[in-house]
Amino acid sequence: MANQLLYDIAITGGGVGGLTLAIQAARAGYSVILFEKNNYPFHRVCGEYISNESRQFLQQLGLPVTEMKLPEISDLLLTDLSGREYLFPLDKGGFGISRFQLDFLLYRIAADLGVCFKTETKVLDIRFKEEVFTLHTSRGNFYSRTAVGSFGKHSNLEIQRKRSNTLTVQREAENYIGVKYHIRYPIPPNRIALHNFEQGYCGISMVETGICCLCYLTTATNLKRSGNSIPAMEKNILHKNPALEKIFSEAEFLWEAPQAISNISFVRKTQVADHVLLIGDAAGLITPLCGNGMSMSMHAGKLAFEALDAFLKGLNSRQIMEEQYLWQWKQHFSKRLWVGRQVQQLMGQKSTTALALKTLAAFPFLARTLIGATHGQDF
Repeated sequence: MANQLLYDIAITGGGVGGLTLAIQAARAGYSVILFEKNNYPFHRVCGEYISNESRQFLQQLGLPVTEMKLPEISDLLLTDLSGREYLFPLDKGGFGISRFQLDFLLYRIAADLGVCFKTETKVLDIRFKEEVFTLHTSRGNFYSRTAVGSFGKHSNLEIQRKRSNTLTVQREAENYIGVKYHIRYPIPPNRIALHNFEQGYCGISMVETGICCLCYLTTATNLKRSGNSIPAMEKNILHKNPALEKIFSEAEFLWEAPQAISNISFVRKTQVADHVLLIGDAAGLITPLCGNGMSMSMHAGKLAFEALDAFLKGLNSRQIMEEQYLWQWKQHFSKRLWVGRQVQQLMGQKSTTALALKTLAAFPFLARTLIGATHGQDF
């Protein structure tokens, strides 16, 4: 490692968790390197609703959320498989912004603060030896005192392959695919809608400039039943919900083809692996019905920064840093992930979905409690 630069923090993955962590660390005076396999700006397969629990945090990082006049979302519309509608208030509320814009704005803030970006770069492996991390990448080796994994829903990193949850053979029905479009469609700007269909659900909400994000999650089984054709699957399965048939037939689709990812899994994950702190989807994937993956990712980045900061200042050992982060992560997110998994089991099934939504509509307090359990406090 002679004559090689030793960074304080190396971050693998440049989504909202990695970017907001990089901004915090750079502002505190640490040297930060961030690896991203794509080049900004770019689209991600992701719902584009952010809970207001993140608003103050983003403002503090330099993102003028309020001044951007983004769609303010306060209502949740759910439909069962037959298209019957149920409307609920979102007490915490949120706002809509595309990942294309959000990630790019955060990237520019981080770059202006001196974060070293290595875009179009894949991290192939991360090794820890003698208190130094070596990151083997498609552009050579880099070194750091600490490392954070903020990679997406699936990755080819060796560190992931070592994690016990990825070694479990998943049944086909437990593997999911995500598909996303940007469309023009007259949805109320204050509403996010989630439409159920067989073994899946599709969300739609407005983002900036009057565009809507249309994103759905379903099983690999559904795609296989449709000859591995996304258009055929949409026609034969999604369109059975009249609300979705109306959207797909009347909307103006702005992309020639959708963005899609496969092999999504909601199995439980660890939050520290081989001394690497994991945030965002790398640490635990919340079901889209709970709608707060981005807020959780940013909050986890804040918790990780607090643990890293104490370690880099010499206030805590590495072991205490890892234990502190793991404890804080579980305190804030374990319940939310558990609730998300329970809700997911009720949705995308004809009988259970209809019964669940009728029950929530009949008992508004229960609906508010359940929705509140998927949202956190301001951080």
